[in-house]
Amino acid sequence: MAVPSTPALAAEVDCPHPDLAKPSAPARPVPPADDAEDMAVGGEDLATHGLIVPDGAKKPPSLTATTWIVADLDTGEVLGACGPHVYQTPASVQKTLLAATIIDKLDPEQKVKVVKSDLKIEENSSAVGIVVGGTYPISTLWLGLLLNSGNDAANALARTAGGGGSDGVATTVAAMNAKAAAIGAYQTHAVTPSGLDGKGQFTSAYDLALIARVCFANADFRKYVLTETAQMPAQKSLGVGGFQFQNENKLIYNYPGALGGKTGFTTLARHSYVGAAEKNGRRLVVTVLGAEAYPKRGWQQGAALLDWGFSLKEGSSVGHLVTPEEIAASKITPTASEEGGTGKVSAAAKTSRQGMSLLVAGGVAVLLAMIPLLLLLVQRRRRLLARRAPRRH
Repeated sequence: MAVPSTPALAAEVDCPHPDLAKPSAPARPVPPADDAEDMAVGGEDLATHGLIVPDGAKKPPSLTATTWIVADLDTGEVLGACGPHVYQTPASVQKTLLAATIIDKLDPEQKVKVVKSDLKIEENSSAVGIVVGGTYPISTLWLGLLLNSGNDAANALARTAGGGGSDGVATTVAAMNAKAAAIGAYQTHAVTPSGLDGKGQFTSAYDLALIARVCFANADFRKYVLTETAQMPAQKSLGVGGFQFQNENKLIYNYPGALGGKTGFTTLARHSYVGAAEKNGRRLVVTVLGAEAYPKRGWQQGAALLDWGFSLKEGSSVGHLVTPEEIAASKITPTASEEGGTGKVSAAAKTSRQGMSLLVAGGVAVLLAMIPLLLLLVQRRRRLLARRAPRRH
């Protein structure tokens, strides 16, 4: 899976963080132990908890983000990173995985009737304001999800994509984990469709860049995340009026060439951010995790990293974003059924597949050894038939 990269600064150099007192927050959940194969996805140089940048590159900006990555959306080159494969909690940037999984499976014009379970979200968490019994187009729910980070919209979309029944959300979450595994996002495990904290829910800066690459390849996603304002339709039969809501991603208002993205925050995860921009025909994506809002908000830290990335010459690289084709062709491809749909490959599964590989290899070797004997038998058979055949006149 690993590929060579240009000489890089970094082995275990700490990422540049300002010396600031951070606000108190709940203790972070204990992540799974590092897996050597997962840490090296995209290049061996990325298997670090520290800073990794191309040789000769200027120092990246000082941030409060715990981990981050900057990559080229089109070539897949990773321009630089800090702990790209370190486990983190995602907050609402996990909504990009929901989009990557189901956005091309739902008709934007389809109408969805909201049920009570769609509004089952944490108190004081983000909601766009859909109402039970109301009917909304899928396109409006996507806008509510991506502009206003509506956890209610996330539940409605996930339930609908999962068949519409009581187990629809769980079905979609399983599909999200399968999608993550299929694109090489091995450190991502979703528990909720919205990114609201859940036990065992993790991601990494590298994984989010893979997910963002899938999202930005979709025309509807690109349109939604660049939308500045949208209208929630009135539900006249329920006596509920319509209202306008705005895009909370301030990158699109303040950064020339912004392509959009997604903000995120929970008390546990802190601030997270995924964003992209284009300059002189070059499109870069940035992901930021575990950041504080002071002195720069998440989107501002993303903007600073985009500036740094655009300052590097094209071709600068410390690794690459793997493609689904590479994952499909790799000798070990995780499946959703392994380890309860987490997208992780268990040791037993790896051993089983390696054993199967050995059996196949052994069978091929035996077949190759038999080829000369088979050819000899064919030649003898032909000579015998030639002797018995009647002569033509």
